Amino acid sequence: MSAQNQIEALISNIGQVIVGKRDVIELTVTAMLTGGHVLLEDIPGVGKTQLAASLAASCGGAFNRLQLTPDVMPSDVTGFTLIDQSTRQMVFRQGAAFCNFLLADEINRASPKTQSALLEVMEESQISIDGKTYEIPTPFMVLATQNPIDTFGTYHLPEAQMDRFLMRLKMGYPGRDNELTILNKTGRLQAKDLSPVTGPDGIEELKLLVQTIHCSERISSYILDITEATRQSEEILLGVSPRGSLALHHASRSFALVQGRDYVAPDDVKRLAPHVLSHRILLTPQGRSRYGGAEKAILALLDRIEVPTC
Repeated sequence: MSAQNQIEALISNIGQVIVGKRDVIELTVTAMLTGGHVLLEDIPGVGKTQLAASLAASCGGAFNRLQLTPDVMPSDVTGFTLIDQSTRQMVFRQGAAFCNFLLADEINRASPKTQSALLEVMEESQISIDGKTYEIPTPFMVLATQNPIDTFGTYHLPEAQMDRFLMRLKMGYPGRDNELTILNKTGRLQAKDLSPVTGPDGIEELKLLVQTIHCSERISSYILDITEATRQSEEILLGVSPRGSLALHHASRSFALVQGRDYVAPDDVKRLAPHVLSHRILLTPQGRSRYGGAEKAILALLDRIEVPTC
């Protein structure tokens, strides 16, 4: 099966459960092929959990779900060592992070210590405990959820830690026709019912293929024009770091592959920029008053920046 057919089969398989959200599915697959993590920020009931579970089922990867609450400990994420009573030897018990796809549900309800432990695993793709280092399986992807309207009993996720996520996505409500389709599906297909269309090795091969996607100098300069504009804007207090520029560059190559091309187009960058950059900036009070949110501020910047012709 060709790379394009494999990606299309993956997207279509997930689409059997996540109805009418092909754009969100494409972006999530893009993040996976980039080797990045996704923060799903939306209200309850729009399919965030099913998206994560469907991706894992379609890729044939090990899936763990961690329901984060204030009493969840860092060791629940990373694992811990204990004494085996039968052998009197120290043994390691793996935490939830030892999987291919980890759903960190309601990450803003976890304590800062647990958040830090999770984000460290995301960054390092390994865990060090009691002087020993344990490798996380590949591919490894965290899909964290966050409810933006419920703040009672939550811990704010610091902006410096938000930067660990490649993308911040919103599911949004389904369209009326799509919701009618969902209502009319008796015994609707669930993520657990999906059969895998590829495996972890297949995903790793696609990730290697991303490295062959061509990104011209003009496109790279366009990416820098965008990130530099965030640093120079009087309405943005904290602009995008070089890590953000790299994230947009890498994600654009992955998105081009998802779209069936061997080169990055300007529209790829424009499509991804709000999702890759908005959680990496801080608006001034003036900026918040004018735009209401970081995503709209990025969209406004894109409208003012000249788009390369090739």
